Amino acid sequence: MAEEGDGLVMKHKNSHLLVGYWDRLRKGRAVPDQTDIDPRAIKRMLASVFILDAENTSHPIYRLAGTALCERFGFELRGTGFLAHWDSQSTIALATLLRQALRRSQPVCISSIGTSPSAGLVELETILAPISFNGGETNRFLGMIQLLSDQTMLNGQPIAFQRIAGSQFIRESDPLSPFDDLPPPPPAGLRDFPSHPRAPHLRLVVSQSKPHTVHFSDEHAREFLAALSAGPARPRSA
Repeated sequence: MAEEGDGLVMKHKNSHLLVGYWDRLRKGRAVPDQTDIDPRAIKRMLASVFILDAENTSHPIYRLAGTALCERFGFELRGTGFLAHWDSQSTIALATLLRQALRRSQPVCISSIGTSPSAGLVELETILAPISFNGGETNRFLGMIQLLSDQTMLNGQPIAFQRIAGSQFIRESDPLSPFDDLPPPPPAGLRDFPSHPRAPHLRLVVSQSKPHTVHFSDEHAREFLAALSAGPARPRSA
């Protein structure tokens, strides 16, 4: 696995955009707070964005996950374990990376190989950027998962599991693409997932039979995100 300084860099433009946004939200702090995040500011990436509760780094839980991610893995991710779709060796390495990222207050870029049930292979890039919640302890992540290769290699199937290929912490000295200066990325939720013809959004599941959907145009989206994330994380029952 690649370590910091081994030459691994963020490959996907959206990774640069998200880390740049995270950096600006800090405003002199070690990490930004989750309540600072405005979904409208990252609306074109929202379908691939997630919030991770890593209070227990050996069992991090998805608090929120974009619709494209849920479709990519074949099920609703909210309330499930982040490590559940990684192979056993990768889960050990990831738990260590999460602890280090929280301690160092640094984003980490993870390169991985995803495999479908029929052995189709794709390359993925995951960004995990530490955040706090309501000014408390830094134990959450603003994250994003992007495909780096042709998703037709999955043959229309979801990703069954992942394996780490490399990782690198992103330092303040690393060059970041200006968030507002780059051309907008193509809406991945539209291009890759035709079943969602509208703009990317987060699917927020609460204790009801159907999920609530908060669109990025909702004026109160940030408050909804904070309110729905206030309670303790509860893993989904099998």
